Amino acid sequence: MTRRISISLSKGGVGKTTTAVNLAAALAISGRRVLLIDTDTQAQAGKSLGLRPEVGLADFMLGDASFENAAVEARPNLHLLAGGHRLAAVKQVIAEADMRQEETLSAALQPYIPHYHYVILDTSPGWDNLQINVLFFAQEVLTPVNLEVLSLDGLIEFTRRIDEVRRYHDVALRYVLPTALDRRVKQTAEIMPQLVGHFDNIVCSPIRYNVRLSEAPAHGQHIFEYDPHSNGAQDYMKLTKRIVNDE
Repeated sequence: MTRRISISLSKGGVGKTTTAVNLAAALAISGRRVLLIDTDTQAQAGKSLGLRPEVGLADFMLGDASFENAAVEARPNLHLLAGGHRLAAVKQVIAEADMRQEETLSAALQPYIPHYHYVILDTSPGWDNLQINVLFFAQEVLTPVNLEVLSLDGLIEFTRRIDEVRRYHDVALRYVLPTALDRRVKQTAEIMPQLVGHFDNIVCSPIRYNVRLSEAPAHGQHIFEYDPHSNGAQDYMKLTKRIVNDE
């Protein structure tokens, strides 16, 4: 059965794209067939892998490209449905749908999902009808969170929104991932216990601050290509093992 995991939080700058790309890459390296879907107009997931496809998610959703043409092979076992500015038109199509607007994405993708072990969705900050569609498509949510007060507040508010969706669709906040952990920062020691206290065992081992993670996308590489011995690679592989063990 295909696992559908959305990497989501309404706040920006918490490492959603970094997490989506490196988790998808690690799963592919482990032999799983993975579809990485970028639902952001900035198309950073593809750029992080050195790709700027001419077609992507929007072209597929708008009927201008087949799934086979839109889902490009980014790496062995890893396909990418790229984001881009045309997703604004997709949001308009969703808004104009007569019925079940929240299931537009699910209806389009459902026939193709069984070909993959995992679907990983990279999402934009904010809260719009495409983000709602993502949550109605996903089964699980992984939320990266910086260890700062505003991020923690944003996470708690985001969980309320997930609860609203759960009234109609079976989706769960499955993983909370602390990112950019720097133990030299006093605030880290204060907020990490609060995070665990609130979310308990769904809090994952943190991703340590690692400059190599921010350098890798500029080279069009995931962290396992750019620096497989870095802390960033070790931490994302640990996350991947946790997720695989939950299969």
